[in-house]
Amino acid sequence: MANLLGVDTGTGTVRPAQPSDAAGIGLVHVRSWQAAYRGQFPQDYLDGLDPARRAAGWRRYFEPEPPHRQALLVSEIGADIVGFASVGPCRDRDTAGAGELYAIYLLTQWWGQGLGRQLMAAALGALAGLGFEEATLWVLDANDRARLFYEAAGWAADVATKTDDSFGFPMAEVRYHRLLP
Repeated sequence: MANLLGVDTGTGTVRPAQPSDAAGIGLVHVRSWQAAYRGQFPQDYLDGLDPARRAAGWRRYFEPEPPHRQALLVSEIGADIVGFASVGPCRDRDTAGAGELYAIYLLTQWWGQGLGRQLMAAALGALAGLGFEEATLWVLDANDRARLFYEAAGWAADVATKTDDSFGFPMAEVRYHRLLP
């Protein structure tokens, strides 16, 4: 799986992100949220998302250097960033020693074309390469499309749930788990 990094499979390339990718990652982050979370997040919140602000946040990821035991990957078609994934140590106290898929997003025009599976495989490979044997992720309980995608990639919901209100509105989430390749 880790062998997908930097390899063009004919549909796209997945590689480690560089600081110069921040604008592309910020754009993917905002556009994918605006599409994937329509009807799940308040529309005024989605409309107010700014790719430049997200890009600034992703630039900070690299300063002064990327965090220890984390990886940020991008999926690109030609010179365009069309997706990204972020992984690292699990943030949940009850899963010490596990890795976590923090984020995986793809521009909607690339959904259903294999790039998400390619990016997921690279993210799982990156987690394994960082020394993790299992991983978790959090997903909105009502995000059926994402849940089906994760389940097709070998993830299974576990018993953990939470309500996150860090964006100013409640988001019911469920945790998924899987062993790494």
